Amino acid sequence: MSQSLIVTGMVLSTMPIGEFDKRVVLLTRELGEISAFARGARRPRSQLLAATGPMAFGTFELYEGLNSYTLARASIEAYFLEIAEDYDKVCLAAYFLEMAEYYGIENSDESQRLLLLYQTLRALASDKFSPRLLRIIYEIRTMGINGEYPDVFSCAACGRKEGLAYFHMGRRAVICSDCQPVEGGRPISASALYAFQFILSAPMKKLFSFRLTDPVEEEVWQLLREYQGRYLEHSFKAEAFLSSPGKG
Repeated sequence: MSQSLIVTGMVLSTMPIGEFDKRVVLLTRELGEISAFARGARRPRSQLLAATGPMAFGTFELYEGLNSYTLARASIEAYFLEIAEDYDKVCLAAYFLEMAEYYGIENSDESQRLLLLYQTLRALASDKFSPRLLRIIYEIRTMGINGEYPDVFSCAACGRKEGLAYFHMGRRAVICSDCQPVEGGRPISASALYAFQFILSAPMKKLFSFRLTDPVEEEVWQLLREYQGRYLEHSFKAEAFLSSPGKG
């Protein structure tokens, strides 16, 4: 048998294979997004039964075959049971997991995506953030990781970094007050602009260290919804099960 590999990661999704096996998709720090077969993981007494559930985070021992990996053992650090006990939280977590799986790449550095997912699930479990703010942070930072985010740091017309008071949806960027009469664009408040800038640039461990007032959260939410509706070509299945995100 080939030499084993130890990776740190999270189970994004799982699929039954045959009578007792599972196929799991893992987002890992070392190998990016990979698929692995877990033999006998559906047996009631299998040590891999709980370790192969969505959101399970820890270390996984794998054996590499010709075309796939086999999961041999796992040591789970977090199951996020607080989320699993709440239907609305489960649906929101499923949305985050599905988005991570859609964008995850094999044999790529996905450490930032993994850390974002882990920190977001911790925040979801804590009950300290509104579902809408969690989506705002996760979606904007995911765009940052993908390298496909709006330019909110300098004017798209002149490059100026001050007086950024408008957002131009067609340019996917902000516009300064001097250029707006020619370029157009909708007003964006200083607080909403700062929220975008902070989410895109803050160290990952400080990402969930702020709150937004209701009006600012609403402004950012509406701008983000229009932006993604125009530029995000993929629709996520889990989004259909999400309740209308508000302050609760």
